[in-house]
Amino acid sequence: QVQLVESGGGLVQAGGSLRLSCAASGRTFSTYYMGWFRQAPGKEREFVAHISRSGGSTAYADSVKGRFTISRDNAKNTVYLQMNSLKPEDTAVYYCAAGSSYLNFNEYDYWGQGTQVTVSS
Repeated sequence: QVQLVESGGGLVQAGGSLRLSCAASGRTFSTYYMGWFRQAPGKEREFVAHISRSGGSTAYADSVKGRFTISRDNAKNTVYLQMNSLKPEDTAVYYCAAGSSYLNFNEYDYWGQGTQVTVSS
């Protein structure tokens, strides 16, 4: 089992920045690829960013590309989401997730509790 604990959410004005952190339990953190997702009220959960097991590959939703950066520190069992140039439409609950599939890298097995990000105009 992997437990994920998120932090770093809050209220920020449009154009500002936030850095989200996700701390994972266990000694096998590097065997999981990681992702960030978000869900706004009344909307489905959407993909935000993905990072491979080693951190060598990343992928982003078009809506955040160029503004958000996902990274990981396997020695600290932590994944980050640096969010710059925030827009009101970025307002959502942000979730950290971990996956171990060798067949479908879009599958995630473990999820954090979520952290609220609110961007005011």
